[in-house]
Amino acid sequence: MDETHRSRRWPLVVIVLLVVLLAATVVRALHVVSWPPNPFAERTVDRSQPVLLQSIRGLSRYEASVGTFQVIIDLQHEAKFLSPVIKGDRTLFVAAGTVDAYVDFDRVGKDAIRVDRSGHAATVRLPHAALERANLDEKASHVVAEQRGLLDRIGAFLGDDPDRQHELYALAQRKIGAAASHSVLRTQAERNTRAMLTGMLRSLGYTSVTVSFGS
Repeated sequence: MDETHRSRRWPLVVIVLLVVLLAATVVRALHVVSWPPNPFAERTVDRSQPVLLQSIRGLSRYEASVGTFQVIIDLQHEAKFLSPVIKGDRTLFVAAGTVDAYVDFDRVGKDAIRVDRSGHAATVRLPHAALERANLDEKASHVVAEQRGLLDRIGAFLGDDPDRQHELYALAQRKIGAAASHSVLRTQAERNTRAMLTGMLRSLGYTSVTVSFGS
């Protein structure tokens, strides 16, 4: 009698276990709880070393403004006695870059800052703003079109000349730099520097502030 009762109870236990496992699976799928734990779950352990401060450099100049430029380079190479179909190339290259304008505080002399006897007026004389070298944005600079003669195509098939790309970038840098030098970028940099110093000195109690630029 006991054996018969036990044999009937085993299917009931199995059914209960299956129901519990099914319920746990549904609960996990609904992200209600994280039980039972997933044996295949991964965890990330970050054992990186702490960041070390190696050096601190004092800023000796004020980056006052930045200009964004774009130029289209149309560069062509021709052979003197051969047709462009045989020898020569022409490349249309769109270049984008920035030029920073700054005021070099290292060039400020001892007599550059003067305060009157009342202690309420300050006069500051700074060097003119200068321009950094043009910095090309490689992601925004690309070749739009390119034509090559037969001999140049063969050369490109064997391997592109790295000097060709360097020539395009160097030419674009020169043109953007020249455009920046003829723009109002330096004037804007001096205007921003004057506003920055005027606000700073007035916050220190000076009621009259004069900022000028010159050699």
